Amino acid sequence: MEIVTWNIQFGLGTDGIASLERIAARILEKGRPEVVCLQEVARFLPSLGPSAAEDQVAALAALFDGYRAVYGPAIERQAASGVNNRTLEFGNLVLSRLPVIQVFRHPLPQPAAAGVKHMPRQATEVVVQSGEHPLRIITTHLEFHSEPQRKAQVERLKALQQEAHDNERLVAATVSEGPYAAVPRPQDAIVCGDFNAEPNDAVYRAMLSSIEGRSGNLFQDAWRVLKGDAPHDGTCGLDDPKQWPQGLHCRDYFFVSDRLAAGLVDIWIDQETCASDHLPVWLRLYPTAAKPEP
Repeated sequence: MEIVTWNIQFGLGTDGIASLERIAARILEKGRPEVVCLQEVARFLPSLGPSAAEDQVAALAALFDGYRAVYGPAIERQAASGVNNRTLEFGNLVLSRLPVIQVFRHPLPQPAAAGVKHMPRQATEVVVQSGEHPLRIITTHLEFHSEPQRKAQVERLKALQQEAHDNERLVAATVSEGPYAAVPRPQDAIVCGDFNAEPNDAVYRAMLSSIEGRSGNLFQDAWRVLKGDAPHDGTCGLDDPKQWPQGLHCRDYFFVSDRLAAGLVDIWIDQETCASDHLPVWLRLYPTAAKPEP
């Protein structure tokens, strides 16, 4: 199966053109990935530009025919009076061709950060069915301006993984129907998105470390599993010196739980598009504990 993650900057490209159609076309011309994870998807936010004033969730759902759209707004606010009583939203969108078994929307920590602007952040989790193997896919976009907040947000992502791991190991009292019905939520997980952290900085290292009071790391960086010590290809800042004076660099990742690491096949970054200030990252894997024998 293939998964792509992309911070689409509400459709605004580095050439100044805003187009969700271009975003969708770029992904679909490379194939039909089973799951598409997008960050910075807006609904009725004209302050970001004309394209963000529309319902981008509905627009993207229409462009990805045959996909189920699951939206996780990090921001959900009432518009100012006189603006059609609309709710302003900004967050993460998952589009899946696979059956979606269940959905979780996780607010991430926002500890006090003096002297910097910051905004609420969120992680959208879907449990999808791939053949006989249910799989959790989580996409997120961490805070840009505050490293302490990013660290707290990473710890929350790890705690969610530990929770899924512990619950899968225990036999709970369940019923077959209703809210208490047993629905798969496996420890096998992929976490992807814009972490606003460069390779090997403190936030990146924290994502790959164990949780306090526990032994063993919860996630591996898919790039490192497949590419070893090769430097990460850049995912952000291509031909965009105004926003990113440091030039092309990496801040978008796929992290996978241990059992999935053995099934990884390929990871690559599409560096031939200007449709956003970030670049799409693609992952190909077998969603099982290991690759099949030749």
